[in-house]
Amino acid sequence: MAEMLPLSFRKAEERDCPDIVRLVNLAYRGELSKQGWTTEADLLAGQRTDGDEALDLLRAQNSLFLLALRGRALLASLHLQRVEGYAYLGMFAVDPRWQGVGIGKCCLQRAENLVREEWGVSVMRMVVITLREELIVFYARRGYQRTGELRPFPRSPRFGIPQVAGLQMEVLEKRLGPLFPSPL
Repeated sequence: MAEMLPLSFRKAEERDCPDIVRLVNLAYRGELSKQGWTTEADLLAGQRTDGDEALDLLRAQNSLFLLALRGRALLASLHLQRVEGYAYLGMFAVDPRWQGVGIGKCCLQRAENLVREEWGVSVMRMVVITLREELIVFYARRGYQRTGELRPFPRSPRFGIPQVAGLQMEVLEKRLGPLFPSPL
């Protein structure tokens, strides 16, 4: 893990949207995504996001992208939005070439601290494709629990074109405890 230090964090600005889109699509779709373990390339074709969606999310009220950088290189990003009673975490992406070295864990801890400190929120929610068991296990090890609340996968090519029938999303939730310093 020492080889990836130093890792810095900052909130995204509009100028960062093209880099966020590139990273998210790199992490989830296409051949390079298969280098990492977060790929959805066998489940979904097409893009994961586009510039319009990223810009809309960035400009939305109570919404931000958190970026993890090593120098100027964007290694990870995630979207946070404050909703009544909880914070929603989505579009979490780590560059496939940097997966498995602790960046994802560090980003989750930083995001959880941010929503507690800045928004006073003590619950984090997300949705995960139910077929992504290894991803659900990753989040479970970090305290996220399956809620049993299922949602259909969005029917828009903007989010990808299903390659398997019956894709569903499940809501995961975590009650956030006291603040801890992030590991990096």
